[in-house]
Amino acid sequence: MLRQAEAMPPEEPDAAPHVIVCGLHDEGVRVVQQLHAAGVEVVVVDAEPDLRLVPLLTEIGVRHLVADSRMPETLRAAGIDTAAALVCVESDDLQTLATALLGRQLRPDLRVVAQMRNEAVGRALEGTGVAVLDVARLSAPAVVRACLRTDRWSLRVADRDVVMVEASCRRDGTLRDLFGDLSPIAVAHADGPVEVTPGRDLAVARGDRVHLLGTPAEVDAAGLAPRRRPAVAEFVGARAGRPDRPHRDPWLRVLLRDLDRRVKHAILALMCLAAVSVTVLMLGYEEADGRRMSFLDALYFTVETIGTVGYGDFYFRDQHGWLRVWAILLMVVGATLATVFFALLTNALIARRIEESLGRRRITGLTDHVIVVGLGSIGVESVRMLRAEGVEVVVVERDQTNRFLGELNALRVPVVAADATLPDTWRQLRLEHARAVAVLISDDLVSIETALAVRELLGERWAEVPVVVRVFGRRLAATVEQSFGFRHVRSPAVLAAPWFVGATLGVEVVDTFYVGDLPLLLAKLTVRAQGGLDGVTLADLPAQVRIVVLQRADGVIEQPPRRDTRLRADDNAYLVGPYDELIALVRADAAVV
Repeated sequence: MLRQAEAMPPEEPDAAPHVIVCGLHDEGVRVVQQLHAAGVEVVVVDAEPDLRLVPLLTEIGVRHLVADSRMPETLRAAGIDTAAALVCVESDDLQTLATALLGRQLRPDLRVVAQMRNEAVGRALEGTGVAVLDVARLSAPAVVRACLRTDRWSLRVADRDVVMVEASCRRDGTLRDLFGDLSPIAVAHADGPVEVTPGRDLAVARGDRVHLLGTPAEVDAAGLAPRRRPAVAEFVGARAGRPDRPHRDPWLRVLLRDLDRRVKHAILALMCLAAVSVTVLMLGYEEADGRRMSFLDALYFTVETIGTVGYGDFYFRDQHGWLRVWAILLMVVGATLATVFFALLTNALIARRIEESLGRRRITGLTDHVIVVGLGSIGVESVRMLRAEGVEVVVVERDQTNRFLGELNALRVPVVAADATLPDTWRQLRLEHARAVAVLISDDLVSIETALAVRELLGERWAEVPVVVRVFGRRLAATVEQSFGFRHVRSPAVLAAPWFVGATLGVEVVDTFYVGDLPLLLAKLTVRAQGGLDGVTLADLPAQVRIVVLQRADGVIEQPPRRDTRLRADDNAYLVGPYDELIALVRADAAVV
């Protein structure tokens, strides 16, 4: 049954082109907000919306249909015949697939953008002309960069490789003096807010963090070599260190630490029994010719007796009665302890094998690893990227039936099935040796609670260990950062929404990244003939937007372009700035409506 949401009165859809957004959930509401802020009319369709988000539509005056988007009459009521685009961001992949295919069927010329978590289905859907995006793949790079404190990464811009680099100012001066012709993207002042797309003559102070863009040769010439982690002391010869593998504790120490306490007790009891037996036999055993047992003979006989072998090379028939009694006790007690030891050891090995088959292995000897809490789509994508970088990863997940456990087992990533808010869990994870923690739980409250527990357990290391916290709302993320001192709060919805908006408006988003707590975009815009940007000089662009690379229609590349450069039709401009400024610029060029 189709009905209008109570938030807005019934009305006929406008004749002007608009965008239909199907799905009012995390990413959906961010897409709606950004499209609305850009001046695009939006109609939202969702049969079961998140009730917390419905008031937001009332606040900004967006029309909402409470209906099934998989029904033709629903999309027609939303105005699909005159729509500029259809965005499918349902929480269920099957419903997203059905809605996207229906949209293509009703309007073969319609631009359709869909969120798809299933890779195989996503590839097939792309074959029908639908632009497919995956929130996990879009947001995981920001999580990994924060965990590894990546200060340099490569991008492909205008068919050439460029490098985005984050550097610390080593002295006072201007950006031109310190970094030459590199394009400054943003400056995070040590004692102030983030300044976006500053001029090269901006004065900066020592300790300010600067994001810059240039070719690899330009970055290297500026002395901004990749930051290297402290090297392990070198050894010469066969014991030389292997820098490509993380440091691990000696295997014997790891083995002893990982053994069950009962196994350790059984080993200790056997060792004590053997020590007493060797002492007794060396003092009491005497052959007919007066020869006594040596230490090796006593140890040999003790092991032989406990092992129930009995070669018969030592006889007690002619020994003192108390020594024969001791031999009896040694056989009984030794066999019992040996049986208990082998039973406990077998149990431990079988338990370990079961844990491995289910993808849940104990953490033994890891150092310099990353702990990922929460095994959702973003969590598993972050794990893949970290393992691709050669970083050891440990995962904490409460759901022992999680569908990603098999994949992590194939990657040989240990999983601890436990509650991450409990201190005992973190003792198993070797937090004291971890290089970073990524809390990627979908529940904001549990995510914050877990991060607070990590902060308390890290103690003095809190300032040096990156703790990435996933929080949905941008406003809540800013509040959490200010209130609790978190430095790496990331919102997947904030990171992914610009990609959906860009695909909807015809803009290609190249990368999203954070400068401090401010998300920025690098996007490609093709200047439209007779559009709002045709003939405009770079100096006339908004202050917070910068064109870092300009590819002319004839293929000539200008990097960086001059401020008096004039844009022409069919130029490809690669712009950096806040997403709202970029979207406003797209609207000015009339790329869609």
